[in-house]
Amino acid sequence: MIRSMTAFAAGERSTDWGVLGCELRAVNHRFLELGLRLPDELRALEPALRERVAARVARGKLDLVLRLRPRADAQGLQLDAGLLERLAGLAGEVRQRFPQVAVSFTELLQFPGVLQVPGIDPEALQRAALALLDAVLDDFVAAREREGAQLAAAIGERARAIAAIVADLRTLLPQIRAGQRQKLQARLTELAAAEPARLEQELVLWLQKLDVDEELDRLDSHLAELRRVLARREPVGRRLDFLLQEFNREANTLGSKSVDARTSNAAVELKVLIDQIREQVQNLE
Repeated sequence: MIRSMTAFAAGERSTDWGVLGCELRAVNHRFLELGLRLPDELRALEPALRERVAARVARGKLDLVLRLRPRADAQGLQLDAGLLERLAGLAGEVRQRFPQVAVSFTELLQFPGVLQVPGIDPEALQRAALALLDAVLDDFVAAREREGAQLAAAIGERARAIAAIVADLRTLLPQIRAGQRQKLQARLTELAAAEPARLEQELVLWLQKLDVDEELDRLDSHLAELRRVLARREPVGRRLDFLLQEFNREANTLGSKSVDARTSNAAVELKVLIDQIREQVQNLE
């Protein structure tokens, strides 16, 4: 299943110690890069979280946020007075150096570790966090697949346009060659008195420009490979990016060999479509 690299998913789960919240968002990136923001109670879970995400996601710059929000009826919140005092001292030093900066008491309370929920069972909380992450990952992957399906449809539409241009060129080639043959005959008449080497050079040049069957065959082959790759279930973004380089090479060669305005226009249209596909591929996992 084709997947986009951009997505967002979020979820919550109630526990005995409060409400766990999880957010996962991603943007395009060449490799997998995961940034984490965790409450103190879940910092030991970081390796397991990274492993969980890497098992489901291959590429993208991801931000994973886990929060633990105490219940409104929670009793007996514990205050780390020593930590709060150190933070207040630092806030005072900052205020002396930068009078325009103000830090409120409520902001100090929000610093990780200042307020703690007593009696937390770390293992139970970690199990709840992993279960929540699994659920969020399901939604995240599903969102990537929905957007990936739209990207695949856009790529397929442009691939069909490329196939139509190639088919039209094959139909036009006999007519183009007939016209070029007349021009060649006139040119040979002009060169009748020229040196044999010059005549041979002209013949080779014209024959090369008339022969674009190989480029059209390769474009058809690349289109078949594109369709095959789009049907695969593993990440295909890098493979498609490489394949588009091959598409572009054939379009450039076709343009350089052009001896007719119609083939020149076709080469330009091909490059436009290839660039449009490349823009879509940059978003694929």
